[in-house]
Amino acid sequence: MKRWLTLGLLVLLCVPGCSNDKINVEELTLGLMLGMDLDQDNHMVYYLSSPVFNKEAKKKNEEFGRKTETLRQSMTGFDAMTTGLTIRGKVQVMLIGKRVLQHPDWFRLFDVVYRDAKYSVNARVVAVDGPVSEVINFYPLDKPRLPLHMTRLIDTANRRGITVKTTLQELHRQMYEKGTTPSISEVKMGKAIEVKGTAVLNERGKYAELLGLQESTLLLILQERAKEMNLSVQIPGEDERGPIRRSAITFRVKSAKVKIKTKHVQDKFQFDINIQLPIALSERLFPFDVRKKGDKLQKAIEEQLKRQFEQLIRSFQKHQIDPIGLGLNARAYEYQAYKKVQDHWGEAFAKADVKLSVKTEITDMGPVK
Repeated sequence: MKRWLTLGLLVLLCVPGCSNDKINVEELTLGLMLGMDLDQDNHMVYYLSSPVFNKEAKKKNEEFGRKTETLRQSMTGFDAMTTGLTIRGKVQVMLIGKRVLQHPDWFRLFDVVYRDAKYSVNARVVAVDGPVSEVINFYPLDKPRLPLHMTRLIDTANRRGITVKTTLQELHRQMYEKGTTPSISEVKMGKAIEVKGTAVLNERGKYAELLGLQESTLLLILQERAKEMNLSVQIPGEDERGPIRRSAITFRVKSAKVKIKTKHVQDKFQFDINIQLPIALSERLFPFDVRKKGDKLQKAIEEQLKRQFEQLIRSFQKHQIDPIGLGLNARAYEYQAYKKVQDHWGEAFAKADVKLSVKTEITDMGPVK
């Protein structure tokens, strides 16, 4: 009896205290999307997008922009502009203007994100080709709230294998891991927000180049992060003159196996990359007897894919970047040699010898002969 009496008293004492801490969602400003950009005078501008839960409001989102020096200072400015208590622990997307990424050491601006435990480190990091304000102020009538639309857009593009998915936590690892360089999704504002591919950065976070959709797929394969994806190549000798190119063939890759052998010979790293791709044909615009000449078609596909992979790696070496993470293999298998160059791995990778082979196997050609 005394036990139940004690429990009842505790409940009565708790109810008033809990009710005092109660905050209605209408009284909150949930920052679901943040952005940072440079204006025409090279001043930092920060943006906030938050859903509106007020029944009287006509818009589903509210957007704010603030010209301040740091992200933390911008939060104080947002508090002065919003009617609700600003909550920053629910951020889903972090937008970064391309002009910001073209400056080295911009990553220091994220200090508050990792120092303040209230921030969510699961937010997707996305580069914007063009003004961030255009994306923040975009109001799609036929889509869900913009932050949710952006989240689904990046996640879906990643599942389809046409861009990476880099969270704030993953970006922190890539920036401080000496054996790799960062890569993040990139979008551009047109009539709608469009995923353009993957932005690859150097070891200081400076923008290096944009990888298109197919190049992003190749990168995901090399990173061993690819799931199911589609690739297209042009088969030489099958084309004809005219507006319709008949040399194209598209196939689905169900799974990819990548094996990397690492050596260090004569002050150079050597990487032998072997890629095995079981493929299912999904589109073929030229006549070909796959049953009788499947080996010939496989060889033609292998040659074209090998050429594309090699061009991608040469581009990485030209920019002295390593988004693949081959530096991790160098550290694992040739640690003594890697230790000497770990502080300038980009330069060492640019001088490395990379040999690559591609092996395909047509496992499905579809129901059409």
